[in-house]
Amino acid sequence: LAPPSASNGLVGVFSRHYLLRLLVRREISARYQGSFLGLLWSYINPLTQFFIYWFIMGKVIGMEDRAENYAIHVFAGLVVVHFFVETFNAGTRSIVRNSSLVKKMAMPREMFPVASMLVSLFHVIPQMVILVIACVWQGWRPDLVGMASAVLALGIIMVLGTALALLFSTANVFFRDFSSVVSIMTNFVRFGVPMIYPYTLVATRFGSHTELYLSNPIAIGVLLMQRAFWVGTTNDPEATAIVHLPDHLLTRGVLALAGSLVLLVIAQLVFTRFEDKIPERL
Repeated sequence: LAPPSASNGLVGVFSRHYLLRLLVRREISARYQGSFLGLLWSYINPLTQFFIYWFIMGKVIGMEDRAENYAIHVFAGLVVVHFFVETFNAGTRSIVRNSSLVKKMAMPREMFPVASMLVSLFHVIPQMVILVIACVWQGWRPDLVGMASAVLALGIIMVLGTALALLFSTANVFFRDFSSVVSIMTNFVRFGVPMIYPYTLVATRFGSHTELYLSNPIAIGVLLMQRAFWVGTTNDPEATAIVHLPDHLLTRGVLALAGSLVLLVIAQLVFTRFEDKIPERL
């Protein structure tokens, strides 16, 4: 017989923070086990990406003409996109990947998607370090609205990524095809947000349908992160914010967070509905 889940939902996950911490440490250690450079790779990889966007896209292809400090514009969005993609992909596979623990231990099964989100959040840190250094190099100074925007952006992705991970990790137990479906879905994420291209292009091309584009919480997260970092590196931050960002961005961010929270509640209800069937399907 499978052990009871010992679940109080997400509340039960965080009340067992010691177990959650162990899972996160195990995931991080496993990723860099046997590596000579270890955690340094978490800095080398994003630094390489930053260089590619700065030199190839910005200088060679000439994207600097569309967006000032193009590499920072892209990289600010990339922090949000990578956080979401990694959370969604790893979270979807988390229960199946930890099937032995699920079948043997009495623990909240929501623990695994949440741990995947926290591991992804851990990898945001080196990306943020590189982003801040690049921004300071370009004359950026932090401001209160910008810092609130960054926190709101990360909050949206934490909640939205966890909600989708809960839903799809459940589905992946019953039909393993869902992990492949999620991988395909996340391929489109970076093109569905104003990261590689500026928001002004969206407003110009979509016109009255721009609001539909802005209903995507990930797009709002990218714009918030650009407000926090990229805008302050331009020659005229106020003009950049007016031209390159939508009106009432913070309000849109709060609404995106609220919508993500509603989705998280729905995901928790669905997860609870099917939770007892998970061990036997594994």
